[in-house]
Amino acid sequence: MINQLHVDNSWTLFLDRDGVINYEKEADYIYNKDEFVLYEGVVEAMQIFTRSFGRIILVTNQRGIGKGLMTEDDLHGIHQHMNAVFNEAGAKVDGIYYCTSLDNSHPDRKPQPGMGYRAKNDFPSIDFSKSVMVGNSLSDMEFGRNLGMYTVYIRTIVPGLTLPHPAVDDAYNDLLNFARTLPSLRKP
Repeated sequence: MINQLHVDNSWTLFLDRDGVINYEKEADYIYNKDEFVLYEGVVEAMQIFTRSFGRIILVTNQRGIGKGLMTEDDLHGIHQHMNAVFNEAGAKVDGIYYCTSLDNSHPDRKPQPGMGYRAKNDFPSIDFSKSVMVGNSLSDMEFGRNLGMYTVYIRTIVPGLTLPHPAVDDAYNDLLNFARTLPSLRKP
């Protein structure tokens, strides 16, 4: 259970995006900021995470770019919009890493660990043994496992995943329910 880990500002939180932070379109992509809709409670969750973790990193597969359905400028526009919402609420994302490759074996495509290594290159103090990966797919969980992280599964898209599962340490219905369990909230 996460509340036994003693999370503090020396820890890093890795987050998937679609289906964790924002609504995911079934069998499709979020093409622009107008289609980007945060789940209820995500802003509050991000405020809690900002107080609880030293660093917050977003890692997201973005195959829609590789397919030519959207551009990197579209993706940057989505992320600028997201960051503006978070910043206005006193929350933050320290780094955003994405993979546009269509090749499932690309080193940066989750579950491969490349985006994690890119984050560590940019933020050398990241310690994967003091990191949490939060996602809504088994590839997110395997990404975390491949780097030695604690994994948290969010049941937004596949609520019926059979648990326990070897790639999943903990599971919650949504991001806010997870955030509210962090031990740092119980400190005076």
